[in-house]
Amino acid sequence: MSVTSMHAASREALADAEHRLDGVLADTGADPTAVGGELSSFAEVLSAEIGLRRALSDASASETARNGLLQDLVGGKLSEHAARVLETVVTSRWSSPRELADGVRTLATSALLVAAERDGALDTVESELFGVARALGEDPELEQALSDQTGTAQAKRALVQQVFGGKINPVTQTLLEQTAIRTRGRGVQHGLDALTELAAKRRERSVAHVVTAGPLSEDQRGTLVEKLNRIYGRPIALHVEVRPSVIGGIVVKVGDEVIDGSSAGRIMALRGQLAG
Repeated sequence: MSVTSMHAASREALADAEHRLDGVLADTGADPTAVGGELSSFAEVLSAEIGLRRALSDASASETARNGLLQDLVGGKLSEHAARVLETVVTSRWSSPRELADGVRTLATSALLVAAERDGALDTVESELFGVARALGEDPELEQALSDQTGTAQAKRALVQQVFGGKINPVTQTLLEQTAIRTRGRGVQHGLDALTELAAKRRERSVAHVVTAGPLSEDQRGTLVEKLNRIYGRPIALHVEVRPSVIGGIVVKVGDEVIDGSSAGRIMALRGQLAG
Protein backbone atom coordinates (compact mmCIF):
# COMPACT_ATOMS: atom_id res chain seq x y z
CA MET A 1 0.00 0.00 0.00
CA SER A 2 1.34 3.44 -0.90
CA VAL A 3 1.25 6.32 1.56
CA THR A 4 -1.14 8.26 -0.68
CA SER A 5 -3.67 5.41 -0.58
CA MET A 6 -3.76 5.40 3.23
CA HIS A 7 -6.65 7.01 5.07
CA ALA A 8 -6.12 10.39 6.67
CA ALA A 9 -5.60 9.15 10.23
CA SER A 10 -2.96 6.65 9.08
CA ARG A 11 -1.12 9.28 7.02
CA GLU A 12 -0.95 11.49 10.10
CA ALA A 13 0.24 8.60 12.26
CA LEU A 14 2.91 7.69 9.72
CA ALA A 15 4.09 11.29 9.53
CA ASP A 16 4.52 11.33 13.33
CA ALA A 17 6.42 8.04 13.23
CA GLU A 18 8.66 9.24 10.40
CA HIS A 19 9.46 12.35 12.43
CA ARG A 20 10.41 10.11 15.36
CA LEU A 21 12.50 7.93 13.03
CA ASP A 22 14.39 10.98 11.76
CA GLY A 23 15.13 11.98 15.34
CA VAL A 24 16.22 8.47 16.29
CA LEU A 25 18.54 8.14 13.30
CA ALA A 26 20.09 11.53 14.06
CA ASP A 27 21.55 9.88 17.19
CA THR A 28 25.21 9.13 16.47
CA GLY A 29 24.81 5.72 18.07
CA ALA A 30 21.96 4.66 15.76
CA ASP A 31 22.64 2.19 12.95
CA PRO A 32 19.99 2.82 10.26
CA THR A 33 20.61 -0.59 8.66
CA ALA A 34 19.99 -2.35 11.97
CA VAL A 35 16.94 -0.21 12.75
CA GLY A 36 15.52 -0.90 9.28
CA GLY A 37 16.05 -4.62 9.73
CA GLU A 38 14.37 -4.66 13.14
CA LEU A 39 11.38 -2.67 11.90
CA SER A 40 11.07 -4.99 8.91
CA SER A 41 11.12 -8.06 11.16
CA PHE A 42 8.41 -6.56 13.35
CA ALA A 43 6.33 -5.81 10.25
CA GLU A 44 6.58 -9.49 9.28
CA VAL A 45 5.26 -10.47 12.72
CA LEU A 46 2.36 -8.04 12.31
CA SER A 47 1.53 -9.47 8.90
CA ALA A 48 1.41 -13.00 10.30
CA GLU A 49 -0.52 -12.14 13.49
CA ILE A 50 -3.80 -10.42 12.72
CA GLY A 51 -4.80 -10.47 16.40
CA LEU A 52 -1.63 -8.59 17.34
CA ARG A 53 -2.03 -5.84 14.78
CA ARG A 54 -5.67 -5.45 15.82
CA ALA A 55 -4.66 -5.10 19.46
CA LEU A 56 -1.91 -2.58 18.71
CA SER A 57 -4.23 -0.44 16.56
CA ASP A 58 -7.28 -0.70 18.84
CA ALA A 59 -8.39 2.90 19.38
CA SER A 60 -10.65 1.82 22.27
CA ALA A 61 -7.56 0.76 24.27
CA SER A 62 -5.50 3.43 26.00
CA GLU A 63 -2.11 4.48 24.66
CA THR A 64 -0.59 3.14 27.88
CA ALA A 65 -2.18 -0.27 27.32
CA ARG A 66 -1.02 -0.47 23.71
CA ASN A 67 2.50 0.60 24.65
CA GLY A 68 2.49 -1.93 27.48
CA LEU A 69 1.64 -4.70 25.03
CA LEU A 70 4.48 -3.55 22.79
CA GLN A 71 6.96 -3.63 25.67
CA ASP A 72 5.85 -7.13 26.59
CA LEU A 73 6.60 -8.18 23.02
CA VAL A 74 9.87 -6.41 22.26
CA GLY A 75 11.30 -5.36 25.60
CA GLY A 76 15.00 -6.25 25.54
CA LYS A 77 14.66 -7.88 22.11
CA LEU A 78 15.02 -4.80 19.92
CA SER A 79 17.44 -1.90 20.03
CA GLU A 80 16.41 1.19 21.96
CA HIS A 81 16.23 3.10 18.66
CA ALA A 82 13.79 0.73 16.97
CA ALA A 83 11.71 0.45 20.15
CA ARG A 84 11.32 4.24 20.34
CA VAL A 85 10.00 4.36 16.79
CA LEU A 86 7.52 1.57 17.50
CA GLU A 87 6.32 3.37 20.65
CA THR A 88 5.24 6.25 18.44
CA VAL A 89 3.58 3.81 16.04
CA VAL A 90 1.46 2.02 18.63
CA THR A 91 0.46 5.15 20.54
CA SER A 92 -0.84 6.79 17.35
CA ARG A 93 -4.29 6.39 15.82
CA TRP A 94 -4.38 4.27 12.64
CA SER A 95 -7.32 3.84 10.30
CA SER A 96 -6.96 0.05 10.26
CA PRO A 97 -4.72 -2.74 11.56
CA ARG A 98 -3.46 -3.36 8.01
CA GLU A 99 -2.40 0.26 7.62
CA LEU A 100 -0.45 0.09 10.88
CA ALA A 101 1.52 -2.87 9.50
CA ASP A 102 2.04 -1.07 6.20
CA GLY A 103 3.29 1.96 8.13
CA VAL A 104 5.93 -0.10 9.92
CA ARG A 105 7.10 -1.47 6.57
CA THR A 106 7.37 2.05 5.18
CA LEU A 107 9.45 3.09 8.19
CA ALA A 108 11.76 0.11 7.66
CA THR A 109 12.26 1.14 4.04
CA SER A 110 13.00 4.73 5.04
CA ALA A 111 15.65 3.59 7.53
CA LEU A 112 17.37 1.44 4.89
CA LEU A 113 17.39 4.30 2.39
CA VAL A 114 18.96 6.51 5.05
CA ALA A 115 21.64 3.84 5.47
CA ALA A 116 22.36 3.91 1.73
CA GLU A 117 22.40 7.71 1.75
CA ARG A 118 24.95 7.84 4.55
CA ASP A 119 27.16 5.33 2.73
CA GLY A 120 27.01 7.41 -0.44
CA ALA A 121 25.24 4.55 -2.19
CA LEU A 122 21.73 5.94 -2.66
CA ASP A 123 22.28 6.56 -6.37
CA THR A 124 23.51 2.98 -6.77
CA VAL A 125 20.54 1.56 -4.85
CA GLU A 126 18.10 3.60 -6.92
CA SER A 127 19.64 2.36 -10.19
CA GLU A 128 19.78 -1.24 -8.98
CA LEU A 129 16.13 -1.25 -7.89
CA PHE A 130 15.16 -0.09 -11.37
CA GLY A 131 17.48 -2.64 -13.01
CA VAL A 132 16.20 -5.57 -10.94
CA ALA A 133 12.60 -4.58 -11.71
CA ARG A 134 13.40 -4.65 -15.44
CA ALA A 135 15.15 -8.02 -15.05
CA LEU A 136 12.04 -9.44 -13.42
CA GLY A 137 9.97 -8.10 -16.29
CA GLU A 138 12.10 -10.17 -18.65
CA ASP A 139 11.91 -13.30 -16.46
CA PRO A 140 8.24 -14.08 -15.72
CA GLU A 141 9.11 -17.29 -13.87
CA LEU A 142 11.38 -15.47 -11.41
CA GLU A 143 8.82 -12.68 -10.97
CA GLN A 144 6.12 -15.28 -10.28
CA ALA A 145 8.30 -17.14 -7.78
CA LEU A 146 9.11 -13.98 -5.85
CA SER A 147 5.53 -12.68 -6.00
CA ASP A 148 3.91 -15.99 -4.99
CA GLN A 149 1.88 -15.21 -1.89
CA THR A 150 2.07 -18.84 -0.77
CA GLY A 151 5.88 -18.80 -0.72
CA THR A 152 7.62 -18.58 2.66
CA ALA A 153 9.88 -15.72 3.69
CA GLN A 154 12.77 -18.15 4.07
CA ALA A 155 12.32 -19.55 0.55
CA LYS A 156 12.12 -16.09 -0.99
CA ARG A 157 15.25 -14.90 0.81
CA ALA A 158 17.09 -17.98 -0.40
CA LEU A 159 15.97 -17.35 -3.98
CA VAL A 160 17.03 -13.70 -3.86
CA GLN A 161 20.43 -14.75 -2.47
CA GLN A 162 20.82 -17.40 -5.16
CA VAL A 163 20.04 -15.04 -8.05
CA PHE A 164 21.31 -11.67 -6.83
CA GLY A 165 23.66 -12.38 -3.91
CA GLY A 166 26.95 -10.50 -4.27
CA LYS A 167 25.74 -8.74 -7.44
CA ILE A 168 23.84 -5.84 -5.88
CA ASN A 169 24.26 -3.50 -2.92
CA PRO A 170 23.26 -5.12 0.42
CA VAL A 171 20.57 -2.45 0.93
CA THR A 172 19.14 -3.20 -2.52
CA GLN A 173 19.11 -6.90 -1.71
CA THR A 174 17.37 -6.34 1.63
CA LEU A 175 14.73 -4.13 -0.01
CA LEU A 176 14.19 -6.77 -2.69
CA GLU A 177 13.74 -9.47 -0.06
CA GLN A 178 11.30 -7.34 1.91
CA THR A 179 9.30 -6.51 -1.22
CA ALA A 180 9.08 -10.20 -2.15
CA ILE A 181 8.02 -11.20 1.35
CA ARG A 182 5.31 -8.60 1.73
CA THR A 183 4.07 -8.40 -1.86
CA ARG A 184 0.38 -8.71 -2.53
CA GLY A 185 -1.70 -7.86 -5.54
CA ARG A 186 0.56 -6.16 -8.08
CA GLY A 187 3.79 -8.12 -7.76
CA VAL A 188 7.44 -7.53 -6.93
CA GLN A 189 8.28 -5.57 -10.07
CA HIS A 190 5.63 -2.98 -9.23
CA GLY A 191 6.90 -2.81 -5.65
CA LEU A 192 10.48 -2.20 -6.80
CA ASP A 193 9.34 0.60 -9.13
CA ALA A 194 7.66 2.25 -6.13
CA LEU A 195 10.90 1.93 -4.15
CA THR A 196 12.82 3.50 -7.03
CA GLU A 197 10.50 6.49 -6.74
CA LEU A 198 11.10 6.66 -2.98
CA ALA A 199 14.87 6.59 -3.44
CA ALA A 200 14.65 9.35 -6.02
CA LYS A 201 12.40 11.38 -3.74
CA ARG A 202 15.05 11.26 -1.01
CA ARG A 203 17.35 12.92 -3.52
CA GLU A 204 14.59 15.44 -4.30
CA ARG A 205 14.15 14.10 -7.81
CA SER A 206 11.38 12.49 -9.86
CA VAL A 207 11.92 9.37 -11.94
CA ALA A 208 11.51 9.22 -15.71
CA HIS A 209 11.20 5.64 -16.98
CA VAL A 210 12.43 5.79 -20.58
CA VAL A 211 11.95 2.94 -23.05
CA THR A 212 13.97 3.05 -26.29
CA ALA A 213 14.70 0.71 -29.17
CA GLY A 214 18.44 1.11 -28.58
CA PRO A 215 20.88 2.61 -26.04
CA LEU A 216 21.02 6.40 -25.67
CA SER A 217 24.34 8.21 -25.98
CA GLU A 218 25.52 10.46 -23.15
CA ASP A 219 24.61 13.51 -25.27
CA GLN A 220 21.12 12.13 -25.91
CA ARG A 221 20.62 11.39 -22.23
CA GLY A 222 21.79 14.86 -21.27
CA THR A 223 19.48 16.53 -23.79
CA LEU A 224 16.50 14.45 -22.64
CA VAL A 225 17.14 15.21 -18.97
CA GLU A 226 17.42 18.92 -19.74
CA LYS A 227 14.12 18.90 -21.62
CA LEU A 228 12.30 16.92 -18.92
CA ASN A 229 13.66 19.20 -16.20
CA ARG A 230 12.18 22.17 -18.07
CA ILE A 231 8.85 20.43 -18.69
CA TYR A 232 8.31 19.32 -15.08
CA GLY A 233 10.12 22.14 -13.32
CA ARG A 234 12.12 19.82 -11.08
CA PRO A 235 15.18 17.53 -11.30
CA ILE A 236 14.50 14.29 -13.16
CA ALA A 237 16.32 10.98 -12.65
CA LEU A 238 16.57 9.12 -15.95
CA HIS A 239 16.25 5.31 -15.97
CA VAL A 240 16.53 3.82 -19.45
CA GLU A 241 15.21 0.43 -20.57
CA VAL A 242 16.19 -0.86 -24.02
CA ARG A 243 13.29 -2.68 -25.67
CA PRO A 244 13.48 -3.38 -29.43
CA SER A 245 9.69 -3.74 -29.64
CA VAL A 246 9.26 0.06 -29.51
CA ILE A 247 10.74 0.06 -33.08
CA GLY A 248 11.98 3.65 -33.00
CA GLY A 249 11.81 6.81 -30.91
CA ILE A 250 11.18 6.70 -27.17
CA VAL A 251 8.45 6.26 -24.57
CA VAL A 252 8.79 8.37 -21.41
CA LYS A 253 6.78 7.79 -18.24
CA VAL A 254 6.93 10.25 -15.34
CA GLY A 255 4.51 9.29 -12.59
CA ASP A 256 1.17 8.55 -14.26
CA GLU A 257 1.96 10.61 -17.38
CA VAL A 258 3.18 8.83 -20.52
CA ILE A 259 4.77 10.58 -23.51
CA ASP A 260 4.79 8.09 -26.39
CA GLY A 261 7.06 9.14 -29.26
CA SER A 262 7.78 5.62 -30.48
CA SER A 263 6.96 4.21 -33.91
CA ALA A 264 5.08 1.39 -32.18
CA GLY A 265 3.01 3.89 -30.22
CA ARG A 266 2.12 5.86 -33.34
CA ILE A 267 1.18 2.66 -35.17
CA MET A 268 -1.09 1.57 -32.30
CA ALA A 269 -2.70 5.02 -32.21
CA LEU A 270 -3.35 4.87 -35.99
CA ARG A 271 -4.84 1.38 -35.67
CA GLY A 272 -7.14 2.68 -32.92
CA GLN A 273 -8.30 5.56 -35.12
CA LEU A 274 -8.94 3.21 -38.06
CA ALA A 275 -10.82 0.76 -35.86
CA GLY A 276 -12.95 3.57 -34.50
